[in-house]
Amino acid sequence: MKEQKIAFYTGPAGGWGALGSVKNTLLRQDIPLKGAKTLLSANQPDGFDCPGCAWPDRNHHSAFEFCENGVKAVAAEATARRAGPELFERCTVTELAGQSDFWLEDQGRLTHPMRYDAASDCYRPIAWDEAFALIAKHLNALPDPNQAIFYTSGRTSNEAAFLYQLFVRQYGTNNFPDCSNMCHEPSGSAMRPQIGVGKGTVTLQDFEHADAIFIFGQNPGTNHPRMLGELRAAHKRGARIVSFNPLRERGLERFADPQDTLEMATFGSTPISTHYFQLRVGGDLAAVKGVMKHVIEQEDARGGVLDRAFITGHTTGFDALAADLRAESWALLEQESGLTEAQMRSAGDVYIGADRVIACWGMGITQHLHSVATIQLIVDLLMLRGNLGREGAGACPVRGHSNVQGDRTMGIWEKPPAALLDRLGEVYGFAPPRAHGVDTVEAIRQMLDGQGKVFFALGGNFAAATPDTCETWKALRRCDLTVHVATKLNRSHVVHGREALILPCLGRTEIDMQAAGPQGVTVEDSMSMVHVSMGINPPASEHLLSEPTIVARLAAATLGEKSRVPWLWLVEDYARIRDEIEKVFPDFHGFNTRVAVPGGFRLRNMASERVWATASGKAVFTSHAVPRDTPTHRARARHADGVVFTLLTTRSHDQYNTTIYGMDDRYRGVYGQRRVVFIHPEDIRALGLKDGDRVHIHTVWDDGQERRAEGFRLVAYDIPRGNLAAYYPETNPLVPLSAVALAAGTPTSKSIPVMLVAA
Repeated sequence: MKEQKIAFYTGPAGGWGALGSVKNTLLRQDIPLKGAKTLLSANQPDGFDCPGCAWPDRNHHSAFEFCENGVKAVAAEATARRAGPELFERCTVTELAGQSDFWLEDQGRLTHPMRYDAASDCYRPIAWDEAFALIAKHLNALPDPNQAIFYTSGRTSNEAAFLYQLFVRQYGTNNFPDCSNMCHEPSGSAMRPQIGVGKGTVTLQDFEHADAIFIFGQNPGTNHPRMLGELRAAHKRGARIVSFNPLRERGLERFADPQDTLEMATFGSTPISTHYFQLRVGGDLAAVKGVMKHVIEQEDARGGVLDRAFITGHTTGFDALAADLRAESWALLEQESGLTEAQMRSAGDVYIGADRVIACWGMGITQHLHSVATIQLIVDLLMLRGNLGREGAGACPVRGHSNVQGDRTMGIWEKPPAALLDRLGEVYGFAPPRAHGVDTVEAIRQMLDGQGKVFFALGGNFAAATPDTCETWKALRRCDLTVHVATKLNRSHVVHGREALILPCLGRTEIDMQAAGPQGVTVEDSMSMVHVSMGINPPASEHLLSEPTIVARLAAATLGEKSRVPWLWLVEDYARIRDEIEKVFPDFHGFNTRVAVPGGFRLRNMASERVWATASGKAVFTSHAVPRDTPTHRARARHADGVVFTLLTTRSHDQYNTTIYGMDDRYRGVYGQRRVVFIHPEDIRALGLKDGDRVHIHTVWDDGQERRAEGFRLVAYDIPRGNLAAYYPETNPLVPLSAVALAAGTPTSKSIPVMLVAA
């Protein structure tokens, strides 16, 4: 076993450490030559889209359009390791369930469709036709289509997602929980009524012109490393970069670009943040409000600060917001943000001094109770000086998986707009279901209640990604059938229903050969660019099917003659699927022609044109009070004699979402282990403990249910007092199902009230 140690990292993000990680990753997966060749096709016009994050591609003619964590994602998919029938012969499901998440995925690529055999407690190979027949039998036996749940991962292509939503709606339900429900759902919920779109308004080119970039609740060094190149370039030309984050994250401090020969040769680096504000966990709403209060006070004192023409011509609600800000108490803003008045005014001065401002945010904003309100205040801040709909300015929610935004565009949404349903009905001659379906948390509740009978997952790792782990696992085990489409073994395959299937699919890096020849799929990045992804490697097994083919064959087996969609004909040539997409979504006019251009095309974003698709026809300023009755507030009131902390769950650097690539977190100095909890040194002393002691973490909730995670090592860290950070999925058992964002339903995994008990 690798040595477990804490050795704090003093270098920059990127640099030689990243290059060393790339080398070690390819060697570990036994693909030093194949891996290097594969990476040269990552994010290229004739290559594949990285299966990692959704950050856009800067230069389609550069040979190196990948980052350290992209390498880990590509290597994990292109690995020489195989998890074939012999693994399942050797290990029972009970034995597999006893292994770590890292061990399960480290076994390599799945090679055969497998069916769970209860008698032997093992998965056994099954023919594809038999697998589809089994699923169809279960689906068609349900008395109500709403008893089936269809989950979607953000790595699913546009083509697969379109066919999937069409099949499921013809089957009769809108039960489409997806990974958006667990990450950026609040971004859409906030921005749609406010500016008319649920997506970011900026392009990658806007970063070249911004005078200031405000970053809220995001760690690009680990989660979107290619973003560091844009931030580095912005800093070098004099842009101000203002970061709000409870943790000191190395990627927000310094970055060494591995492609900069001089920087690498001299062991140099470039600063990233010009201003770094370590606010309390959940303090962003109060902090943003403090920045805006300063802006309004400066306008009142000297005038000329606000963009009055924009406010008058394009917005409503300004007077109410201004009055609310004038009346707000600086003492309350300090108390709830964890920042001083001077710090918030300093950030406000940067904002006032910049003609063009971009605001970025990640899951450190979206996974909170008041996430929707916080995002609306961030957009309010932008609008005060007209920083929407012009070059170098705008809103930038930085999304995770590579096509999570595209899946929603294709209709993967449990609350579909009526216009989409109307169009599907017109084109395909059926009556789509109108009732809203269930989101992720509601799906878990439905399975717990016995009303969710069949669970089908198109990618992802539902059992590990979701909150309240004990309840989620109980829910999955109550299903009659669970089905997972996947490339590698994961936790969800060993937490299964009474019957279970694992269906192995092609990866993004692999050649997808259909009747018309090799096929490419399309994806949409965080900035609404749609482009082609074309695999280059031979499939890991001859028994793999593409995701579009799996969906089409399942639809044909389930719907039969009840559907007039030529499912099997469509997947002979994916251009035919894109023609169908064009029939339903006007923004995809000329889809096949436009996507053939290197780099693809950008979908229309009306807010970036200052066209507001809102009820009033204008952008809306929205006022929100500073929260004073959060779960942490209530927990501290109930346990005044104890110490209640606010826990945020986070990723390690050897991780992407629930995929664990290794046991290290280089930038935070953690090696060979994951059960650690980051805590301020003074908080350790106040508890009568010492750095390195082991503790159990207990959720302090008001439902009487015991939730705890055991055996975590205390790590003294630069984090505000009263706050903790620890990795998920290890801490997912601490997140109650009822802990969700207002008006969005996203699990509030970044703000859980907990107490520590010495182990």
